[in-house]
Amino acid sequence: MLRILDRYIFREIAQTWLAVTMVLLFILLTNQFARVLGDVAKDKLPKDAIFQIIGLTGLQYMTILVPIGLFLSVMLALGRLYSDSEMPAMMACRVGPMGIYRPLSWILIPLVAGVAWLAMDVAPRALSEIERIGLEARRQADLASIEPGRFISDKTGGAVVYAEKVLGPGIVENVFLQRRTDSGSVEVVIAERGEQRDSSDPNTRFLVLFNGRRYEGVPGTTNFRVMEFAEHGIPYRLPSVEEPEPRPRAMLTANLITSSDPLHIAELHWRIGVPLATLILALIAVPLSRSQPRQGRYGRLAIGLLVFIIYFNLLSAGKAWLEQSTVPGSVGLWWVHGLMLLFALGMLGMQNGFHRRLFTLRTR
Repeated sequence: MLRILDRYIFREIAQTWLAVTMVLLFILLTNQFARVLGDVAKDKLPKDAIFQIIGLTGLQYMTILVPIGLFLSVMLALGRLYSDSEMPAMMACRVGPMGIYRPLSWILIPLVAGVAWLAMDVAPRALSEIERIGLEARRQADLASIEPGRFISDKTGGAVVYAEKVLGPGIVENVFLQRRTDSGSVEVVIAERGEQRDSSDPNTRFLVLFNGRRYEGVPGTTNFRVMEFAEHGIPYRLPSVEEPEPRPRAMLTANLITSSDPLHIAELHWRIGVPLATLILALIAVPLSRSQPRQGRYGRLAIGLLVFIIYFNLLSAGKAWLEQSTVPGSVGLWWVHGLMLLFALGMLGMQNGFHRRLFTLRTR
């Protein structure tokens, strides 16, 4: 009998967790997709990296979605069992709140291990990869990013390029180019066709123009030089892609462990806290989901959301205090997890009648 009930409870929680997590992930990724499209329109990201960035962002989101998804799924699944009077029937078969943790552990243990792997290894690498894609996009902002009928401005070199038609990758037609030279003069080039060519220097490329005219001079004066050409190559340097110092969120966990910087210590405790929060929230969800038969399956959900918000707000505040060295690194975020664990144990004790037994022992 217990094996059948265990499978039944596990199936209810697992199906609810999958549905809740997928819905939350879809909402977050939809919002992120709009942001990525905006960055692509501003030439901050390449077009062919949209889905790669969305996938990497989804991995980062899972570090938060797994804890809240499991917490909500336990409350929703058990809340339905209470509202449909199935849980009282199980209790009649001697399945109390403590007995629910056995089938819950079948999904809890893999999720805690998975979210620990995400927080410690996958999410930092995903963030580093997103930053690398952004740097590479700024480096590759050349003829390949030109759209027909649109002016493209190079903020690093101060050049403006326009092409009426794009015949292929790096090949344009009816080109207009304006740039400012090192001497302070302005150079304007008009050509029938242009193409991009690589050079022996990986940091330098050539914009080769054909059948055009070049104007060079100082605006506001009559001292201009005009030159016609059949082929004219203009070198331009690609922006540097030297990676800046990685942010704490993008650093490897091994580097955080060996660091004494308060920012790094705070990030390390945050990563450790994610799987711990997943475990503690699951412990809290079982007694918190208990309701009266006529109370409704969603009656305790608002309280559960409040508990989750308080928990993660305390973690965020604790992380900020660690970064500011207000709280010593030896204390870290352990005090937050300790408070929530005591809260979970206190609720379990009340529901299992420990306080009544203790009162009875004292009166004797």
